[in-house]
Amino acid sequence: MNLLAREPLAAFFIGISSGFPYALIGATLTTRLAQDGIDKKTITAFALAFLVYNLKVFWAWIVDGVRLPVIGRLGQRVSWMLFAGALVIAAVVNLALVDPRASLRATVVAAVLLGIAGATFDIVIDAYRIETLQPSQLGIGSGMSQYGWRIGSAAAGALALFIAAREGWQAAYIACAAFALPAMLTALRVGEPPRHEAVAQKRGPGEVWRSIEGPFRDFLTRPGAALVLAFILVHKVGDTLANLTFRLLFNDMGYSNDEIAVYDVGVGFWAFLVGIFVGGILYERLGLARAVLLALVLMALSNLSFAALAAAGHSNPGLAAAIGFENFASGYGGVVVVAYLSALCNLRYTAAQYALVSAAASVVGRVLTGATAGALIESLGYVKFYLLTTVAAVPGVLIFWWMWRRGTVDEALGSAGRASSGA
Repeated sequence: MNLLAREPLAAFFIGISSGFPYALIGATLTTRLAQDGIDKKTITAFALAFLVYNLKVFWAWIVDGVRLPVIGRLGQRVSWMLFAGALVIAAVVNLALVDPRASLRATVVAAVLLGIAGATFDIVIDAYRIETLQPSQLGIGSGMSQYGWRIGSAAAGALALFIAAREGWQAAYIACAAFALPAMLTALRVGEPPRHEAVAQKRGPGEVWRSIEGPFRDFLTRPGAALVLAFILVHKVGDTLANLTFRLLFNDMGYSNDEIAVYDVGVGFWAFLVGIFVGGILYERLGLARAVLLALVLMALSNLSFAALAAAGHSNPGLAAAIGFENFASGYGGVVVVAYLSALCNLRYTAAQYALVSAAASVVGRVLTGATAGALIESLGYVKFYLLTTVAAVPGVLIFWWMWRRGTVDEALGSAGRASSGA
């Protein structure tokens, strides 16, 4: 397992850029809105901006089949990496310039625009990662990508909090726009992925339609596809509901920006890295199915730690413990679950099919968060809310266990994972 090989290192650096838009329209924007006095129902409704990520499958075919003018000569993946990165930088600056207290509508529009740019960036980054990695490197590449993702999101979150406390939120967001550069520079340095297969340019409506429905048809005609899709849809419901509300909990418990930066970003960062390391080891030793099942159980249990924190009250050791466990579980789960989702892809539809499975993985949780999370917190309180998110994670565990027992985990793998599943 060579962490310093060219391909895993590329996955690491592009992962840095993948993580930061999520942080800016997730935890960071939640803190900004809470400090501006926006009510909880409105704040959690901003989670609907993430729904743009769930729609990315409908324009992923553009990344596969539309050649960009001028910079297209650099290669399909490289040119799109540069273009999408520039879109993200522009969208971050735009979000920096809006004032939530003056216009919530403008803030919503800016958040959605960043979601569109970030989702497009993700389409390119995911395709670049899968096509750059050799089949035997899917597990380690997923781990390195998760390392990068966490570093990008944690560093952007910490930098934003640090600068916001001293220079204001506008300067904080503008400074964070630089996190788009690692992926752009990596693409220029490494070049086109060796496993990228050029496809015909999409010109007529018939070709466009086949580009959109082809990945769906390929996936849905596999053995056990309905069961796999059900798992993908529900397995992150509890995790998503909980993760997008943590900053509300911290704010209501009276934690300062500096405390959040130290414990949420500091302790959480290192716990996440340890989880990724353990995930890489156990993925090889346990095999895909056992490793994913363990990840699902750990991610479900991690929500209980925040119920305990809410019950205990303001406590720095308690905050460190809750964040540490949650990030360890997320780090471990990120390696094995991302490897599994990557293994489901058919290499003929790399960008579009990974966009499909990754978007489906969080759509239910994001809808529930945006529509109900704030109201549930206000009616139930934080303790019961986090207990509810734990219960919401149970169906995903049971469905995957049933898939494993039936042999569906192996049968439904795509061409990207059959030589590297380890199951």
